[in-house]
Amino acid sequence: QVQVLESGGDSVQAGGSLTLSCRIVGLSFEAPAMGWFRQTPGNEREGVACITSEVRGSYLGDSAQGRFSISRGNDKNIVILEMNNLKPEDTATYYCAAGRSWFWEPRRMLNAGTYNYWGQGTQVTVSS
Repeated sequence: QVQVLESGGDSVQAGGSLTLSCRIVGLSFEAPAMGWFRQTPGNEREGVACITSEVRGSYLGDSAQGRFSISRGNDKNIVILEMNNLKPEDTATYYCAAGRSWFWEPRRMLNAGTYNYWGQGTQVTVSS
């Protein structure tokens, strides 16, 4: 059984930083795609950042440009999201996801439908 385990959510003040970590357990191969999404009540899940396995290509959503970065750990199926200069509008539940396929198109990589396995979410709250 595949499990997606997230950690690192917290409450911080605007301008602060957080690092979210995610580990995929129970997958016998390196997930071709791993990503972070976020969601607030009443809104669709938004692609924040994603990264592939083979070419290590990474993609950032519009809201993450210039402030967030994504990387994969030395251990396979670990992905790290570093978030800097956090803003109150970054407040959301952040979800880690893994997909069995990856694509060259950023729009597909940042689309929730690309991913097969999801975590339970970790809360990030940014106060002004």
